[in-house]
Amino acid sequence: MSTVPIPVQLAPPSVPPSSSSSSLWDRISTWATENKAIVYTIAGTAVIVTGAGIVYYLSESKKNNKGASISDGKRKSKKERRKEKKAAEDGKSASSSVKDEEAGTAIPAPKAATVEVEDELPQIDETTVDRFSQEDRKSYAAKLKAAGNKAYGSKDYNKAIELYGKAILCKPDPVYYSNRAACYNVLSDWDKVVEDTSAAIAMDAEYVKALNRRAHAYEHLSMYSEALLDYTASCIIDGFKNEQSAQSVERLLKKVAEKKGKAILEAKGRKLPSPTFVTNYLQSFRPQPPPAGLEESVQLDENTGQGQLQKGIIALDKKTGEGYEEAAKSFEKAIELNDLGQHEAFGLNMRATFRYLEGDTTQALEDLTKSVTLQPSLTQSFIKRASMHLEMSNREAAADDFEQATAQNKDDPDIFYHRAQLHFILGEFPEAAKDYQKSIDLDPAFIFSHIQLGVTQYKMGSVASSMSTFRRTIKKFDKTPDVYNYYGELLLDQQKYQEAIEKFETAVDMEKQSKPMSMNVLPLINKALALFQWKQDFQEAESLCQKALIIDPECDIAVATMAQLLLQQGKVTDALKYFERAAELSRTEGEIVNALSYAEATRTQLEVSEKYPQLSQRLQQMGTAGPGMPMR
Repeated sequence: MSTVPIPVQLAPPSVPPSSSSSSLWDRISTWATENKAIVYTIAGTAVIVTGAGIVYYLSESKKNNKGASISDGKRKSKKERRKEKKAAEDGKSASSSVKDEEAGTAIPAPKAATVEVEDELPQIDETTVDRFSQEDRKSYAAKLKAAGNKAYGSKDYNKAIELYGKAILCKPDPVYYSNRAACYNVLSDWDKVVEDTSAAIAMDAEYVKALNRRAHAYEHLSMYSEALLDYTASCIIDGFKNEQSAQSVERLLKKVAEKKGKAILEAKGRKLPSPTFVTNYLQSFRPQPPPAGLEESVQLDENTGQGQLQKGIIALDKKTGEGYEEAAKSFEKAIELNDLGQHEAFGLNMRATFRYLEGDTTQALEDLTKSVTLQPSLTQSFIKRASMHLEMSNREAAADDFEQATAQNKDDPDIFYHRAQLHFILGEFPEAAKDYQKSIDLDPAFIFSHIQLGVTQYKMGSVASSMSTFRRTIKKFDKTPDVYNYYGELLLDQQKYQEAIEKFETAVDMEKQSKPMSMNVLPLINKALALFQWKQDFQEAESLCQKALIIDPECDIAVATMAQLLLQQGKVTDALKYFERAAELSRTEGEIVNALSYAEATRTQLEVSEKYPQLSQRLQQMGTAGPGMPMR
């Protein structure tokens, strides 16, 4: 097998290497976070996890380049974070205590108004209110509101509801509706909260407190999209300065995405991801000859398990979507025929690989466990199982698998390479560098160990060492496009745009020459990002992404890049289609939720534009990047 690169995208210069992301998707995420206010709310979403050999991070950046960030300031203590979390869960962001919006403070026990309490007011109901003059109605309304405030302060919520209701009869006012909604909020009468806050908002479209209360009620009614819209409108009105409202948006985005994500996952069934994705995963392992007896030169009956294994191995070498589909079916059938003999462990390993790629990690783990039981010396099964454990955040199980693999073969370069990946993902760069170097010492011909060592050195701040490693790697692998692509990323990170684009173009030309029908599209996407970052050339960037999608229509990274390019230009409707497509192409529930978070943020932006035109204009003023804004 030839080798295809791991995503090793680097952080923007303003982000310390220790907290940055290294995946192309996360670079796209960072760009979105820095360039659209509506997308600030989903910074920190988990990036796509692409398995063994694919390096990834969780992004912690929530900062907007204009200074309007959701979480600026000092890092909060655990006690403060627990308090905020409890406040969100209890709905305090919707304010369970009534606020008197006219005064801007909590409703006090009235003083002057308590002299003329309800007993001193005339009978007020729907049949009598029309008898009073406008001036009297206004006066009575103020006194009834004050009495309602007093009842609320005494926790006599039903009485407060009655008094606010009479005040509304005298003089409909958004404050009175909002205060009555606060009473219904305490009583958990969510439908009534929605009814009263909607009345308040109809009278004052930018009534933040009413928007938050209605959003809180919608959330309790499991109307997450509606809650998300209200919280988003509230954030825009406040200029994204209210951290609790912003946290509510993030929470709702996740809820909406999770709800829709489960439905997508259930409907899509088992399906392989794009050929680019499959190739990246498979070729993060060193090329190995087929097991003895399964070589292409050996005549085997396709109606046997071994014949199907051989057929699957041959199909892998096509490196196309059709080839991978054929391989997956062959490995599945090989196990079903149940006559593999000495090759059963290898067959289970290969079936597990494609089950994992199809998103069925549970079944994949079962196959790998059977494989290591049958043949512990097949260390690749331990390594693949370790990568799956790591993806499931089970670091201890992953480390244990590496230990077991090392016990079987302490000189297997794959063990050190993939263990280095674990260290890299966890930010343990010195340990990662040692393992990458050990992998190189054991097998200098495996290009990814060289590439990832250079990236690790860069992450550690050793730029000169990193550049030197890449120059040596280019000299050693001068006919391999991957090294030019990833060296280009280092240059792009240093804003050496012309040099970076030259490297990406070299990688593209080599890909076209070596495998025109199944080329790796990542250099095309990198060139698109570089051209935008350097010259804000939307047209050429889009053209390159379209070329990538012609070659690999199911490349999720190309789809996500197109979505962000369109969003950056204000083509929100078109961007939404691409975000939704990215969700459809995602492999696991986590990846789907990540893509849907962007889709829902974009959809909400559209809804804000339609429902609150004045807020849409304000959003554009806050979130539109200027002509010199870098895309990362």
